[in-house]
Amino acid sequence: MQIRKKHRGEAEVFTDALNDILFILLMFFLIVSTLANPNVIKLSQPKSKSDTKAKQNVVVSIDANLMYYVGTNKVGIDSLRAALLPAIQKEKTDIPTVVINADKNVPIDNVVAVMRVARELGARTVLSVEKN
Repeated sequence: MQIRKKHRGEAEVFTDALNDILFILLMFFLIVSTLANPNVIKLSQPKSKSDTKAKQNVVVSIDANLMYYVGTNKVGIDSLRAALLPAIQKEKTDIPTVVINADKNVPIDNVVAVMRVARELGARTVLSVEKN
């Protein structure tokens, strides 16, 4: 008498469509991440009729509470120079540009202080405004 064991098939997971799904998800997140702006600080800017385009190398924001931000990092006015220096040196352009996003209620003295620090570091400044 010959006793044979029944050979059962091994379970397999069908993964052919998994590659397509992962690729689509990867593309979706790459596209969405490029649309998100990391330098988002809510400000109401002054209005202007003309529009000057400048490459935004370094962004300094001043909100209505007179809080300073280099990019999205919060800094004090006394440490603004120390925070701007590495950001300006990182840029590959001949003359780096510092874009100032200031709330319209910020006194002009605070904006001029940022301009003065940027000029001392060898950068030009551009004041960001809303187009009318």
